[in-house]
Amino acid sequence: MIRAAKDWLKRRWPRLRLRTILFAVLFFVAALPGVGAVGLRVYENTLVRQTESELIAQSAALAAAAAALWPGAPPLATPPAEFRPEPPSIDLSTSPILPERPPPRAIAGAPDPVARRAAQRIAPVLRRTRRTTLASIALLDGRGRLIGTAAGYAHLPEVARALRGRPATVLRRHSGYRAVYRFEWLSRAAAIRVHHARPIVVEGRVVGVLLLSRSARALFRGLYEDRGKIALGVLSIFLLLVILSGVLSRGIAKPIEGLGSVTRQVAGGRGGVRVPDPPTTAAVEIQGLYADFATMADRVERRSRYLRDFAHAVSHEFKTPLAGIRGALELLADHGAEMSAAERARFIANADADAGRLTALVTRLLELARADMTPGAGGETIDPVPVLARVADAFRTPDFAVALPADLPRLAMSASALEAALTTLFENSRQAGATRIAVAAERRDATLVLRVADDGPGIAPTDRARVFEPFFTTKRAGGGTGLGLPILRSLLESDGATIALTDSVEGAAFELELPIA
Repeated sequence: MIRAAKDWLKRRWPRLRLRTILFAVLFFVAALPGVGAVGLRVYENTLVRQTESELIAQSAALAAAAAALWPGAPPLATPPAEFRPEPPSIDLSTSPILPERPPPRAIAGAPDPVARRAAQRIAPVLRRTRRTTLASIALLDGRGRLIGTAAGYAHLPEVARALRGRPATVLRRHSGYRAVYRFEWLSRAAAIRVHHARPIVVEGRVVGVLLLSRSARALFRGLYEDRGKIALGVLSIFLLLVILSGVLSRGIAKPIEGLGSVTRQVAGGRGGVRVPDPPTTAAVEIQGLYADFATMADRVERRSRYLRDFAHAVSHEFKTPLAGIRGALELLADHGAEMSAAERARFIANADADAGRLTALVTRLLELARADMTPGAGGETIDPVPVLARVADAFRTPDFAVALPADLPRLAMSASALEAALTTLFENSRQAGATRIAVAAERRDATLVLRVADDGPGIAPTDRARVFEPFFTTKRAGGGTGLGLPILRSLLESDGATIALTDSVEGAAFELELPIA
């Protein structure tokens, strides 16, 4: 079911721009506290508790005044210095909402004359308080009877608790309420009244009860009364969201769009595409992405050039032996019967030599392809001294002069790559006629520079820039393919090493920069 819902959502999910997603996320996060406050009734519950606190304060003052004015009551004693605050107890999420206050019920017994005289004294105070606070205030005697009547509210739970000497607050429905604001049906506190009962205590005895009630400050009325502040807050938050969206757009969205445009140009095969500098407002990660993409685009361009040049060189190198083989076959087909045995043998030998050269070229091309695809050392480390000694022992000539420091570091590369590199250089020196090879090493920053120099005829100045080009060789007559040094360079580059032809007084000299572990 979940998978079906996800598939349905994927099919209908619209294509959105990154800046739209950023703004939507920011807007949702900004609106979440307000939505949560309304949905969890936090603000509404605060308004109800505020109404209860006001009723508690009014009833406490009125109860103290009633106790002071109660007939026969002694003067109020000064209370101790300790404070005894009475916090609100109503919670909209847990407090039950009782039915509307029922009519008073008859209570047996004669009315309390003392309570009647007390009511006459305190009535002006209650009227003045009611006119200002708009609260309903009723005075009950010590049995819960309304003063001047034979009925009362002793059956109500809040009054019963007050008669036992403890104040109580309850929520009751208000049937006479009529909605004033359009969305008041969303408010749970709109049609309720807060009822509070407080005992009047004289000389430790409950002589009466004050019963107060008032409609809670409704949520939407509070919002309406604070509409200016709320509108200013919403506008400020919206402006802040616009500013943040602009900052994120300039830091993320616009740089990514620019990089996407360059990516399409590179994918379209356009040569010489320049990756622009990242905007100064772009995030650090985006600037790093620009730098990495510029490096990748440069390598793709160089690789494309390399493949074009390589394809041209391969076609050129294959064309000559193929032309020779085809020419020999045509001559043998057209004039084979007229040729002597020696002539036929010579043409066949030429074709076989050309075929051998093609075989050598194909073999070296496969070696070059393997070198290009060879993975790096992958955490392997080697000691270069045994590798150098092993390769040198394989050559009877020329002689070797090795000068290595005592604290030669380990290298972060494969032994096979270093061995292949040394073997190729030593073999080239021997084929060039060198009688002595000097090997020296020095540490340079994070690399070990290995210098291999011989006393052979060296490399002509006009050929020095081309020695690493595929198929370039000065020994074509001797069967050279011109792929030895390109293969060597690819093997070293796969391990993070490099090779370069350097200046020398005599012979040829190469420097290998090998990564130190």
